[in-house]
Order: sequence, then C-alpha cells, then structure tokens
Amino acid sequence: MPTPSDTALPIRRLTHRDLTACADLSEDRGWPREEHKWGFLLSAGQGYGIDDPAGGLVAACVVTEYGPHGHPRLGAIGMVLVAERHARQGVGRRLMRQVVSLMGTTPLTLHATPNGRPLYEELGFKSTGRAEMVCGHFTATEAAADVATRAATAEDLTSILRLDEEVFGVDRTHVITRLPAFSDQLRVAEDGGHIIGYAAAWPNMETQVVGPVIARDTETAKALVASLASGTDRPLRTDIDVRHEELLAWVKARGLETVAFNSVMTYGIPELPGDWRRRFAPLTVAAG
Repeated sequence: MPTPSDTALPIRRLTHRDLTACADLSEDRGWPREEHKWGFLLSAGQGYGIDDPAGGLVAACVVTEYGPHGHPRLGAIGMVLVAERHARQGVGRRLMRQVVSLMGTTPLTLHATPNGRPLYEELGFKSTGRAEMVCGHFTATEAAADVATRAATAEDLTSILRLDEEVFGVDRTHVITRLPAFSDQLRVAEDGGHIIGYAAAWPNMETQVVGPVIARDTETAKALVASLASGTDRPLRTDIDVRHEELLAWVKARGLETVAFNSVMTYGIPELPGDWRRRFAPLTVAAG
C-alpha cells in the first residue's frame, strides 16, 4: 500500500496523550523539548496535529482561546512545528489554513520567527509589533525600585484576574488560574493595599521564564522582575515588548542578553486589545 502524501494526511485534535510526540517534534527541529510548557498549552488550549504513518507527528500547533467560552474574542496560535523530514512540502501552510478556517471570525495573534513570518503574511497576518527575547543570569547591582512585592496568595486571585483582563483586553481566567500550579513563583506588587501588578516565573529546561509581567509602570515591572530573580539561581529568560525600552535597558545592564526578535502579528484586527503600556511580557509567546 503506498504511503499517503503529506497533503492527504488528516489533521486531528491533540490530547495529553500526545505530549511526548509534541516534545519529540520540538526536539526534531532543534528546539528544547519543553514538556512542561507543552503540557500547560494542551490543558489551557487546543492542539492540532498531523500523524506520521511512520510514527510521531508530521506537524503540530496549539491555539489558546480567550474570552467567553464558545465565543472567543481572541485566539493565540503557537508552537507551529513541522518535522524536518516533512519540511518545505506545504504541511505548515495546510495546518495553518485549517486552524484559521476553524477559528472563523475570531481575531488571531501569534509571535513569528523571521523564518515563519513570510508564511503568516501569505495567510493574511499583519505585523503589529516586535518582542525581544533576552536571557542570562540576573545580577542585582542596586536595590530594587521602591515598590512593595510579595508572594501571591489564593485571596489575590480575584484581583489578579480583574487586573489581567483590564490590561490584556480579554478574559484569560482559564489560563491565569493555572499559573499557581504551573509556575515556581507568582508575585504581586502593591500600593496602598491594592494590587498594581503581578508576574510569574516558570521552569523551562535550564531557565526560568519570566512571564506574564503585568504592571502599572516600568518601576513596578522592575521590582517584580527583581523579586522573581532573587528567588532562583537559574538564568532568566523573557520576551519583552520592544516599546518598553527602559525595562529592556535595565535587564541588559543586569546580565541578560538579546537572543532573538519575534514579530507580533495579528489577523482580523489592526492591533491587540488592552493596554500595551502595562503589558511588559507574555506568559509565553506561544499563548500571547
């Protein structure tokens, strides 16, 4: 029996049973396995993939929906991967076309690498900004900004959710409520007993990823990042909106270095909802 061509292989929904196959696919393309992140994304979002008749996955991606259940106001696409042996055969384009079609009129966003950007532009995505990935051992060279931070408690969740929706622009309850279990640290910043920012740090291979970072202003963001850095010996990695020039300069002065730039792209909307001035870093570029 002849082997089906890549264009004939069906696209199906992924489940947690596909976690190892997803991690294998990441490794195949030279990415870290990131099983912790894959598990989170497959819980909070919906994975789509194509099975390889020889075993494993030909391709995969994850879509995280935000807003009312069943009526999302925004969808974030991430972890778009095609196995090396199936690359440059139109598989990624086919998978993306299917996902865009399934999402209907729901606006979409994604972070694109330079290699992936041409495909997304072909599909109608527009570049609306850039994020700079930085990584390194954070060195505290001076006292943190005079902003009070502390570990978040269960009682803070309602305030965190309220602040997050205000800043992000859509409801992310199903994602943010998973942060306490997903992250190693979840901290809030306060002023007069009111939460003015929050941030998390979660494990990813040899690093601690800092994200999300939601803060009233740059000084608050600095205090949150510094407080998270003091709680780990691992290198920090984060993706900062390039418009936050002061925060970028500050982390670079403390040991973090530029790793890559990604284009922030949208489909169906001219720009992302919410207030970018208080949105310093995403939870992960794979989920917006």
